[in-house]
Amino acid sequence: MLEAIRGATSVLRQKQVLHKLGVIISIAVIVIACRVLYHMLRGIDISEVLEAIKSTEPYQIALAALFVAAGYFTLTFYDLFAVRAIGQSQVPYRVNALAAFTSYSIGHNVGASVFTGGAVRYRIYSAYGLNAIDVAKICFLAGLTFWLGNAAVLGLGITYHPEAAASIDQLPPWLNRVVAIAILLTLFGYVAWVWTKPRMVGRGPWTVMLPGGPLTLLQIAIGIIDLGFCALAMYVLVPDEPNLGFVVVAVIFVAATLLGFASHSPGGLGVFDAAMLVGLWQMDREELLAGMLLFRMLYYLAPFVISVILLTFREIIISARSKRLRQAALHFEPGRAPEAAYVTDRRDPGV
Repeated sequence: MLEAIRGATSVLRQKQVLHKLGVIISIAVIVIACRVLYHMLRGIDISEVLEAIKSTEPYQIALAALFVAAGYFTLTFYDLFAVRAIGQSQVPYRVNALAAFTSYSIGHNVGASVFTGGAVRYRIYSAYGLNAIDVAKICFLAGLTFWLGNAAVLGLGITYHPEAAASIDQLPPWLNRVVAIAILLTLFGYVAWVWTKPRMVGRGPWTVMLPGGPLTLLQIAIGIIDLGFCALAMYVLVPDEPNLGFVVVAVIFVAATLLGFASHSPGGLGVFDAAMLVGLWQMDREELLAGMLLFRMLYYLAPFVISVILLTFREIIISARSKRLRQAALHFEPGRAPEAAYVTDRRDPGV
C-alpha cells in the first residue's frame, strides 16, 4: 500500500499535478476569504475600531506581547531540534535561534514561507558549512514539527469542543468530532509507525531520517506549546465573551492560521481575518477587529522589523570582519595580488 501511494505521488509530481492543484486551492481559498471578508466588514465603523484599540488596557497588550515572545522563543526549538536531528551538532543554539526567529518572522510577512524562510536559513546556516540539502532537511523537519503540533491541537480541541470548528466549516458538530478523532488516531498511528523501527523518507542525498517515537512526542510537545502561546496572545486581545472560553478561541485561531498558511498570502492576510470573524461571530466586530489588528502588530510587524534589523547588523559585521581580514592579509603579504589575498571568515558573527 505504501509503495502504491509513493508511486502515485511520483506520477503526480512528474506531471506537476500537485503543484497545479496547490495553486488552485490557494486561489480558491483567497477568493472565498475575500468575498466573506467583504460581507463581514460592510458597515464597520473605523472610528469605533480605533476607539477599541485606544481603550485596550496596557496590561492586555503587555501580556499579549509576553505570550508572543514566548511563542517565538518556542519557535527556536523547531530549528534546534531539526539541526540536531540531521547530525549538525556543531551549530550553536544562538544560531538556531537567529535562523528560526528571522526565517519565520520574514516568511510570515512576505508569504511563500517555504521559499523565503528557506533562503534566510540558508544565508545563516551556510556560514557553518551546511549546504542547500541540509537546509532543505531542516525546513522539512521544522515543518513536520509545526504540522504535528497543529494536528494535536486541532484534534484535541475539536474533540472536546466540536462546535468551535463548526462555526468555520459549517459542518455538524458530530461530524467535526469524528474528523478530529480520525486526526488523533492518524497522529497516534504515525507515532507508533516511527517508534517500531527507524524510518526514512526521500531518496539519495535528500533522504531524511524521521525522528523516532520519543523524539516525535517531543516534536508534538514543542508544536503544542508554540500554538498555545500564540492562541493565548490572541485570547488576551479579543473581546471578553462569557460563552467563549480559551479552547474555543484556540481552535478557531489554529484553524484560521492553517487556512491562512494554505493561501500562501503574506501573513494569511484576508484569509486569517475572514476565518476569525466568521468563527467568532458572537463577538463585537469592531472590538474583535481591533484585537486582531493589535495581534498583527505584535506577532507580525514587530518581529519583522526586529528581524530585518538583526540581519542588517549581521551583514554589516560580516562585511567589516572580511574587510579587516583582507587588509591584514595584504599587510603581511604585500607581494600577493589583492584577489589572492582575499580571505573571508564565514562564521556567524553571533548577532
